[in-house]
Amino acid sequence: MRYPDFLKPGGTIGFAAPSFGCNIEPYRSGFDNAEKKFLEKGYFLKEGPNSRKGEGIGISNTPQKCGQELNDFFKSADTDCLISCGGGELMCEILDFVDFEAIKENPAKWYMGYSDNTNLTFLLPTLCDTVAVYGPCAPAFGMEPWHTSIDDAFQVLTGEKLILRGYDRWEKESAKDEEHPLVPYQLTEPVVRKCYRGGTLLTDNEPVRFSGRLLGGCLDILCTLAGTVYDRVSDFAMRYKEDGIVWFMESCDLNVFDIRRALWQLEHTGWFKHVKGFIFGRPLCFGQEMMGLDTYRAVLGILEKYQVPIVMDADLGHLPPMMPLITGSMADIEADAGGMCVKMRLE
Repeated sequence: MRYPDFLKPGGTIGFAAPSFGCNIEPYRSGFDNAEKKFLEKGYFLKEGPNSRKGEGIGISNTPQKCGQELNDFFKSADTDCLISCGGGELMCEILDFVDFEAIKENPAKWYMGYSDNTNLTFLLPTLCDTVAVYGPCAPAFGMEPWHTSIDDAFQVLTGEKLILRGYDRWEKESAKDEEHPLVPYQLTEPVVRKCYRGGTLLTDNEPVRFSGRLLGGCLDILCTLAGTVYDRVSDFAMRYKEDGIVWFMESCDLNVFDIRRALWQLEHTGWFKHVKGFIFGRPLCFGQEMMGLDTYRAVLGILEKYQVPIVMDADLGHLPPMMPLITGSMADIEADAGGMCVKMRLE
């Protein structure tokens, strides 16, 4: 596995928009303030040509131009890391124009983003044996003040923090809008994780512990990639079978039946061989129940047969705050209802 050099003081942060660009509020003002904060910290910045565009369908520009932007960034030595400008809808369409062979041949570079950015944060390790960070996009760094999770994400890029701990509360309803683009998270809900071993719910004082190589992202995107020419998960799992895989997942647009169907699809594509455990973030449909099916039954109904630890309602994904995870790294996980610790190892 290839690990980039960490972002050093005075280094250059690049901003790419392979999904949405920061062309409308509240993202534009969030991006502006994020750049201001990075400059105050002493970093140099480089915006990609699509970073403020909104000319594409579900992405910032045409798939060709979005792919070219990434190719240029990864081939160039003038940036030390890349942060995505946003998530979106159709980043999958740029993949035919991304030069993954060139990415493998050039020095490794950090890339951070989430949601639609799973198209890259997942494929960098599985296709290029290069880690990426599943973490916040650029406008989140414009909030005032930074939440601990945002500071954690930045310290992952600088290498100052590789041991992450879960947070106490989460945001059910955001107060961010066009008139209030920089408001921090509205943390109204207490974090309560549910931990299972197989299909058995563990008691509050009975933690689960497991280790393996982190792999995953947004389930909406993962099931889109499954079975395509970009699906090299079986090869990846075989290369790292001695480590085993810790799958982390969260979801955006999927309802509880979609989640169950998506997991069924991934299982029948062979993705869960050599699994050591699962981490599920709070889905955007948190609390939904349809025809007697809730998130827990949706997940356990497919995955309990693997008889490995399953952590539900983790700090991950579209209901912030989210722990920034280095996809492709080794990790030791310990979790119970009251706390969670992820120790990432660059091996």
